[in-house]
Amino acid sequence: MLNVPTQLAADEAGLVEDIDALIEKHGGERDSLIPVLQDLRAQRREISSLAMQVLADRLDIPPVEVHGVVSFYTFLQVGATGQHVIRLCRTLSCEMAGAGGIAEHLEKVLGVSFGETTPDGKFTLEWANCIGMCDQAPAMLADERAVGSLTVERVTEIIDGLKAADQK
Repeated sequence: MLNVPTQLAADEAGLVEDIDALIEKHGGERDSLIPVLQDLRAQRREISSLAMQVLADRLDIPPVEVHGVVSFYTFLQVGATGQHVIRLCRTLSCEMAGAGGIAEHLEKVLGVSFGETTPDGKFTLEWANCIGMCDQAPAMLADERAVGSLTVERVTEIIDGLKAADQK
């Protein structure tokens, strides 16, 4: 097991506790890696290098394997994201159905470009290579909810709904 130095910041110590709790929930086997990573990302909105190292140690697997999984799966990515992640599909069918206009509207409404997070940490705007909704193009994921047949008005409603839910 990894020895956690006493000089770790409170947040880093909390990270180790969170990982241990997730391993207790999902089990300490290799096949628990993805569920633990998914829950860790949901809780902390990031998967840091330290988190990958601690998780590798706890599951007794090489750190490079954890990093490989995190970097392979888009939804696990390294680095912090906003509280809400908006992923707009950029496949040919979505592009032909008007995803470009939707992308411009999202950037305008959120005030950030794709790949960025709003200064308040509420929204991250990302591209998705495919979300499997070609029959309802253009489409996006608002957090984990797939939404198709997008219009500028519908996108505004979705963003406003997410903002309103945060106020509750």
